[in-house]
Amino acid sequence: MFAMTLPAPGRPLCAQTRPDPEPGPGEVRLRVRACGVCRTDLHVLDGDLPQRRESIVPGHEIVGVVEAVGPGVEGVALGQRLGVPWLGETCGACGYCRAGEENLCDSPGFTGWTRDGGYADVVAARADHCLPIPDGLSDVEAAPLMCAGLIGFRCWRKAQEGRAVKRLGLYGFGAAAHLLAQLAIHAGQAVYAFTREGDAAAQELARELGCAWAGASGEAPPEPLDAAIIFAPVGELVPTALRAVRKGGIVVCGGIHMSDIPSFPYAILWEERRLVSVANLTRQDGLDYLPLAARAGVKPHVTTYPLAEANRALADLRNGAFTGAAVLVP
Repeated sequence: MFAMTLPAPGRPLCAQTRPDPEPGPGEVRLRVRACGVCRTDLHVLDGDLPQRRESIVPGHEIVGVVEAVGPGVEGVALGQRLGVPWLGETCGACGYCRAGEENLCDSPGFTGWTRDGGYADVVAARADHCLPIPDGLSDVEAAPLMCAGLIGFRCWRKAQEGRAVKRLGLYGFGAAAHLLAQLAIHAGQAVYAFTREGDAAAQELARELGCAWAGASGEAPPEPLDAAIIFAPVGELVPTALRAVRKGGIVVCGGIHMSDIPSFPYAILWEERRLVSVANLTRQDGLDYLPLAARAGVKPHVTTYPLAEANRALADLRNGAFTGAAVLVP
């Protein structure tokens, strides 16, 4: 197999040839057809997420075809197309798993961080944590849905707990936000897109997708928001978003890593505004989201790169050189 591996945090990925992994008990081996490039991959590369394994293969937005099945795997066929998300394995025994909150598992494994991921042409994955890919989505289109789409969906459901949402703000209009915007608009919500100052391309994409408004993150929306979701890993956006939501509104932090949140006056949290985070996802999120996204016609705006150019794709993500999502193709 060919893989792009991380020798140590802070260093570029290195091309490497390895023996194909043999699927262990409960695992399948997939021939990778596409792997999305996620901002969480940058957090792994930069060491924001501490190194757990040497020479890890990043990538957790994987679409592949089953080419080998390990012992004990049932209900999976050779040639079947599956997706591999960020949450790569859970213990099934801790209190969180037993309560249906496997996203908070005490002993999880994460694709592309603690388990080798999809910046490769072959990957081994837990069969029971893979997701079926709906027909009608190409490999490249389906890859960003494995994390950007899923985490946006979980944030969206969290934002709607307890109160109806008619006006939804999305801070950081990248892969996750541009996918969620399509779903929210399909559901009849007005979406307000907040981007980095001067990011005309992202604002134009937001308008093309049907957002009601697009502007810089420092701007106030034209009317108070019912909910806001922060996808950008920028703690300074938390008080900004709190100021933008109405009384009783909610701000959801969707990133796995965020810079420090500055102090802010209690007045912008008062009046029953809520500030919550979303951690990881569950398999049920994927089973609920993927068919819904397909029915809603959610399609990512994708820039593709050859697998061997993963470092360029990551640099472009860091520098905001593309809109939407990036996908590596072996």
